[in-house]
Amino acid sequence: MHSTLFFRYVKWHFVDAARDILQGWGNILWFNLNYFSVFLLLRTFFSPWKGIRWQRKRGFAFGDFLFTLFSNLISRILGAIMRTFLIVAGLGGELFLLAAGFAALAFWIFLPLLILLGFWYGIVLLF
Repeated sequence: MHSTLFFRYVKWHFVDAARDILQGWGNILWFNLNYFSVFLLLRTFFSPWKGIRWQRKRGFAFGDFLFTLFSNLISRILGAIMRTFLIVAGLGGELFLLAAGFAALAFWIFLPLLILLGFWYGIVLLF
């Protein structure tokens, strides 16, 4: 079956290129999640910040026990706080990329109409 150039263009513009835009957009969204390590940060949310841990000395001293306990607790709380900021930044970037992707896809879909309207407006301005 022989298709005209117009129908081939319409298929390319609205099907093939739109599918490629969606695939590229998905890759960008996946990259952002991996760049901010959102899933890893969620898995290790209460891990000590930068792996800093205090070890007790040999023997039992109540003061040493409390110092080690609270130092490790502070390290874990600090880790949770820092991971929260990083997760929020990553998800904020994800929302921005989601909105930008919708805008780019909508622009691409309506581009032929915008070109035709631009030509029509130009002709109206001439006459």
